[in-house]
Amino acid sequence: MNSNKKKTLIGDEIIISKIYFIRDLKIMLDKDLAHLYNVNTRDLNKAVSRNIKRFPNDFMFQLTENEHKNLMFQIGTSSWGGNRKLPYAFTEQGMAMLSGILKSDWAIDVNIRIMRIFSRIRQMSMDNMEFRLAIEEIKKKTENNTKNIELVFHYLDELLEKQENQM
Repeated sequence: MNSNKKKTLIGDEIIISKIYFIRDLKIMLDKDLAHLYNVNTRDLNKAVSRNIKRFPNDFMFQLTENEHKNLMFQIGTSSWGGNRKLPYAFTEQGMAMLSGILKSDWAIDVNIRIMRIFSRIRQMSMDNMEFRLAIEEIKKKTENNTKNIELVFHYLDELLEKQENQM
């Protein structure tokens, strides 16, 4: 199978489905990354441990028991295949660092795709924030218009009252 066919086997949707939100961070788990990179989880983690200085806590961390249980609940998975250790979570920076230790062409191609997806997600978040700010601006203007309209009706009511009192 040539490398172009292999690339089509892992679509962006599959990569996106492996991105989770934990500790207010977008992360991917070691087992999912290993699968995408076409290596064993054990081998991925060994490569990381040999280069541990490249992975500070904001690049990679081990899930707590509660985080692991919550994640299994979110995903709808009852078992993780008999893992003995809690999984490691890699942030975007951690995944970028993985590209320096996983040297196969396949791993490099997958890593580039992951980085592009994270960039798209970040751009969508910024676009969403701009959209929210624009809506808030419209709300403020609408609130001011509503107050002005209420004030106009208040004055009209006063004028009508004065007119009725004069008759």
